[in-house]
Parts: sequence; C-alpha cells; structure tokens
Amino acid sequence: MYTRRDFLQQTPGLIALLAGLPALARSGKQKTILLRSSWQTVNIGDIGHTPGVLALLEKHIPGAAVRLWPSSVDNGVKEMLMKRFPKLQIVQTPEEIKTAFTECDFLLHGSGPSLTARKDVQRWAEETGKPYGVYGITFPGYYGEPSESAKAAFPSEVELLTKAQFAYFRDSISLAFAKDHGVKCPIMEFCPDGAFAVDLRNDAAAEAFMKTHGLETGKFLCVIPRQRFTPWWELPSKNRPLDEKKDARNQEMKEHDNRPIREAIIAIVRETPLKILICPEDETQVKLGKEILYDKLPEDVKGKVVWRDRYWLTDEAVSTYLRSAGMFGLEMHTPIMCIGHGIPAIVGRFHEQTSKGVMWRDIGLGEWLFDMDNEADVAKIGPAALAMAKDPAAARKLAKKGQQFVEKRQRETMQVLKNKLNA
Repeated sequence: MYTRRDFLQQTPGLIALLAGLPALARSGKQKTILLRSSWQTVNIGDIGHTPGVLALLEKHIPGAAVRLWPSSVDNGVKEMLMKRFPKLQIVQTPEEIKTAFTECDFLLHGSGPSLTARKDVQRWAEETGKPYGVYGITFPGYYGEPSESAKAAFPSEVELLTKAQFAYFRDSISLAFAKDHGVKCPIMEFCPDGAFAVDLRNDAAAEAFMKTHGLETGKFLCVIPRQRFTPWWELPSKNRPLDEKKDARNQEMKEHDNRPIREAIIAIVRETPLKILICPEDETQVKLGKEILYDKLPEDVKGKVVWRDRYWLTDEAVSTYLRSAGMFGLEMHTPIMCIGHGIPAIVGRFHEQTSKGVMWRDIGLGEWLFDMDNEADVAKIGPAALAMAKDPAAARKLAKKGQQFVEKRQRETMQVLKNKLNA
C-alpha cells in the first residue's frame, strides 16, 4: 500500500528531477538557422536562390527551424514563399533582426553572385560570435577591373570566408580564385547553386497560359534572350540612370549573341513538330524577347512561336518548365531550375556574366555549355539545340546525369551544415 510516508520520502528526488527538466530541454532545444538571402525580386533566378535552399534545409535538416533575412520579398514573393513554407519566419525590421541574432544558432549566407551580404555576415560575426557558413556563391563576383569599393572590401571578404565554418562556391573558377587569393577556410569546396532545388509550383497559372497559347506538355521548348549587361535602368522600380558604357556594349553585341538563338528557333520550328515559348528570366527580357527574337522571325515560323508578354514569378515559371521539352538561351538560372528537375537545358554564356556559367561543366554538362565570346562555340549552340529537340530521350538522359550529380552534392553539403549546427 502506497502511504503518505512513502510519498514524502520520494519527494526530494522528484523535486530534483523536475528542477532538471529545463536544463534537459535546453540541451535538446531545436536549432535555428538564419538564412541571409533573397537579393531581389525582378529576376526569377534571384528569387529562386531562397526557396531552393529552404527546400534543401527542409529535406535534409528537418529538425531545424529557419528564419529568412531578406533584402527584398516584395512583388508577391513573400506570399509565394509563405504558401510553400508556412512555418517560415521572415525577419525584416531592426527589432526582428536583433531578436534573430539572439535566438538563432547559425547564419547561412545563401547562393548569389558574390558574398552579397558581406556587411551582414560581418555584423553577425562581431555581434554574436556564433558560427556561419557560405552556400554556393561566385567569387569575387565582379566583372572587369574592380571598383575602389570592391578593392576596399576584398580583404574583409577573404577574412570572413576564412573564418566561416564552410565556404562553398558555385563554380570551380571561383573556388580556385578563393584559394589563390588567401582564403583558408577549413571546408572550401564546389557546391551547386541553391536554386537547383527549387520546387515551387503554380500549375494553374502555367496550364491556363499554355491553353490560351496552344502549348502542349512535352511539345515546346523555352527560349530566353539576354544582353551583356542587364539594363536595370529600363525598370522604373530600380530608379537607376542610364549607364552609357554598358548600354553601348549591349547594343554592340545584342545581335551577335542572340542571332544564333533566333536561328536555332527557325531550325527547330521548320525541322521538328515542337513549338517555341520565348520567355523572360528577368523583367527586362520581356521586351528584349520580342525585339531581338520574335519580331525578326520569318512569317512561316512565327505561327509556332509564342512570345510571353509579361514577367512571371518563379512558381509559374517552374511549372511551365516542367511541362516543356527543355530550354536553351543565354541565361543561367532557368537552366539551373530545369536541370534540378531533369529537364534538358543549354547554356550560352559570355565574359560579362562572370564565371558562374562554368558550373555547367562542373556538374558534367560541358557539352551543353557554349561560350559566346568564342566563335567556334557560337556556331555550335544552334545545332546543339536542334539535336536536343530531335532526340528528347537522349537529352533527358543527359539532363538526368546532371541532376543526379547536383543532388549528391546537395546531400553532402547539407550533411556538413547539419554536423556544424549540432556541434
């Protein structure tokens, strides 16, 4: 029989056990990652960095909580992210950022064209002393001779990368540059851009657009034009003055770079049953697609070519790419999002885009990478696109090869983050 005396005798031990529960809870508390990402919203690729890394964290480190510290999530991007990641916390105000610094365990700098948030990483390191890592960037990320501000920032970037728990670069040239210029991070490797993992969807919008324009699943290719420099001065939201030097270079090379893409469209329409969708990766390419591609097509070809006359968000774009037979053009992140789902994608690149295009070679897709500054490559990009159109099975097989390589590196790099988070 359990008596009052038995209870009193056991009470001290029970009190001690209860007193220890908070400590036990603290030792096993959920880890929280602060993701510094979301650089801008007028480019579906820049948008794609964030949901790609979020999807990787969700898949490979499901026990962690994630807070997003963005530069911009306007133009419907915040709503799109919250629909896919309803538990995500987005921190934007000074108070929210201060709280995140106190409560988060690890800062992850997401994929991007450089160490984009250098000042914020430095602030984290100085104010918290907590660990941080860099996930899939191009380095140093500038074109041509660096500006005075870039020169001044470079030593700080080298130091920050060196002190990171890991520094992953999205192309082998960036990795080699970092090693050659003094970065001594203990884990310094190639890691594909986070946008490969984007799994956003807006199937209803994609299917409605396709139905309106007579596009059928598996029976069209997507095509994206580009200029040497993105003419941000054309967008009122950017509020930038005309850059005469960059604009002159754009005008000089616009026809040279896009003519092979236009010729490939003509060949595919005339020699295969496939249609073509001319679409944008950033807002400026809506107008460019009409001017440099669609308007210059022969009349017998235009009937099987659709020009998308408005910008779109990443979810609708991905849903459309998934229904296509593949894509080709002069952009980078649409191919990234295609290969992430096993959809064939050809990349044309040039010097002004920095070294990021080299990642196509790094993931085993070198035969789909063409240097538009090399006339031999310029002559090959059209035939490669036609070959992709004529043999979709072979194209899918090659795309799958790239996808598998990317997914392997994603697993490996996320395991490193998981280990660092739990250390």
